[in-house]
Amino acid sequence: DIGSKPMVLLLGQYSTGKTTFVEYLLGESYPGAHVGIEPTTDRFVAIMNGPEPKVIPGHAAAVSGDLPFSGLTKFGTKFLSRFQVAQLNNPLLSNLTLIDTPGILSGSKQIQRGYDFTSVINWFADRSDLILLLFDSYKLDISDEFKGAIQSLRGHEDKVRIVLNKCNQVNQQQLMRVYGAMMWSLGKVIPTPEVNRVYLGSFWPRYKTPVGTVYDDNAELIASEQRDLLRDLRSIPKNAALRRVNEIVKRARQARVHAHIIGHLRSELPSMFGKDKKAKAMVEDLPAEFRKIQTRYNLPPGDFPNPEAFKNDLEAFKIVDFNKLSLKLIGNADDALSVDFPKLMQKFPTDSRKSADIGLEEAFEERSSSGRSSEKPAHRPLETPIVPYPPPYSAMSAAASSSSARNPFGEDTEHNPGILRYRVLFDDVSDPHRKMLAAEGAREILSQSGLAKERLRDVWNIADWDMRGELDQVQFEVAMRLCERLKNKEALDLAKRQVFAELGLLNRFNSH
Repeated sequence: DIGSKPMVLLLGQYSTGKTTFVEYLLGESYPGAHVGIEPTTDRFVAIMNGPEPKVIPGHAAAVSGDLPFSGLTKFGTKFLSRFQVAQLNNPLLSNLTLIDTPGILSGSKQIQRGYDFTSVINWFADRSDLILLLFDSYKLDISDEFKGAIQSLRGHEDKVRIVLNKCNQVNQQQLMRVYGAMMWSLGKVIPTPEVNRVYLGSFWPRYKTPVGTVYDDNAELIASEQRDLLRDLRSIPKNAALRRVNEIVKRARQARVHAHIIGHLRSELPSMFGKDKKAKAMVEDLPAEFRKIQTRYNLPPGDFPNPEAFKNDLEAFKIVDFNKLSLKLIGNADDALSVDFPKLMQKFPTDSRKSADIGLEEAFEERSSSGRSSEKPAHRPLETPIVPYPPPYSAMSAAASSSSARNPFGEDTEHNPGILRYRVLFDDVSDPHRKMLAAEGAREILSQSGLAKERLRDVWNIADWDMRGELDQVQFEVAMRLCERLKNKEALDLAKRQVFAELGLLNRFNSH
């Protein structure tokens, strides 16, 4: 757990856009992903970095020493059959692990699943750095199972963020009502008085055409909210080490309280007769015993576990078999909390920019600073070396480009091949609402290159890889750059490889 990459857990009812949100972040689909209006994701999926796209089944992932999922074996075969690891080579995943979860349905929990759903959620929540609760602007009801999942996040309130998705499918007045209804529903489920951070957005991958009616009267608000969320995500690897220390401190406090509880229950038993009767009485009135421990040892109530859950765990043990409280071990724990951890915190840099874990921010920074990913490019037998760039469809890359530029006098596009050089032209000639360029408009522009008709046909077949008969912004960029290179008498295959490499589309190139 300590050495694993930061983890982001996505929770929500079916068809709220969890898998689509992952695709929005990555700029591409992951192996085994399914998207639809019906409950399509029927399993837990850990999306991780890997040299090539592949799916690792749950049983194999749980016994792999390279993956941090060995603790999932306690949930049994039925759960592991509904768990898998999806690997792909993506810059975002080199610093982050995303957990996609099954869509939560209505009705009583776990009866049909065959495993304890809320316990699995709690396991992932313990190890996550951020938990996103996704809501659909058309689905604001909170089912019994979703309610149980939210309540299982008790103790992780600092990690929870609320995301209201598909906000561009309602107008401004409807959005105000939807937001109020969602907060009203959450107020009945989340018992804390503190207000959770809520993000509004419409997280739709840029390589897909939006579905349904799109309203633009909230465009500025939605764009601002999405940038805030992406900024929150971008800061996770930078603060990963501090979060690990925070988790260790939290577990140390819980372990200290657990030791006090066990020692107290053991010391309250009579020395001769009536031990079972006394043990049963204490377990039945566990909240009263907790209050005694709080008063006697001056422990904060927030460090104590849920009495009902602790009571269920105690039923599997005999209190008489517990060890007595060791004051020496308690003293060691107190020293660690009061002396050792403060010393450890002093070793962290005070300036967040000096943090060692800034890989994600560097990987998805607008390529204006260096134009290159921090990863070493894979060796390829070409005349010109191929440099892997982040996928231009990636939301994290888009967030950086939409923010203020580093250089107020503009960017050096000549030495930065990752920048979309034909963005202004595309905005002028494309459909302003759908952000797509029809075939007729593309033919008129591409014909101006002076290339032969046969060459232009090859360019179109390469750029229109999804065979929609129209081009999005990145596909248009590919077409224009191919025309540039072909005019310079460059071979088609080499030109294609170079253009795809410059734009971070090597995975798509390899799939073709």
